[in-house]
Amino acid sequence: MSLIFGIIGGAVIALVCGIVGVRKAKQYGSGRGMAIAGIVLSVLWAVAAVVITVVALNDDTRTATDLEVGDCLAEIPDSDRVVNVTLISCDEPHAGEVFAVLTLPDGPFPGQDAVDAHHRKCGPELQRYSPQSVTDESVRLYVLNPTAETWADGDHTVTCIATLDPPRTGSLRG
Repeated sequence: MSLIFGIIGGAVIALVCGIVGVRKAKQYGSGRGMAIAGIVLSVLWAVAAVVITVVALNDDTRTATDLEVGDCLAEIPDSDRVVNVTLISCDEPHAGEVFAVLTLPDGPFPGQDAVDAHHRKCGPELQRYSPQSVTDESVRLYVLNPTAETWADGDHTVTCIATLDPPRTGSLRG
């Protein structure tokens, strides 16, 4: 019984059945190996559950299309095609900060000219978000734009990110 529950992931039941099975195996002289295998599998399932939970709770990765104003990025993506970014607390040294998320109108993909027009709004948005950053030479703009392909998947936003070289501690918001 312990082995069966150990295989299908019933860790607690497998552990209990395994302990009972080891005790009964002493009486009947058989089944001890399967009971121990069930206990081992139940422990492995429990360890796997803990590891998965810890990883899920500490996962600071966010889909690029789900960024929000005020999010700070551990690093600036170096790819033309950005799917995920790693977030970090703005109280820690960070390489970028989202300062605007501009939504394009619904409908078919508006074309690169419309996307570029929204892209050009990032400069004035930075001025509103952090006036002192506009004259700071260590602050640059990085923009995530929708493409015709990502538009079809629901990405209708231009995300404006201030890059910080060197990385800084604290928000740029001013």
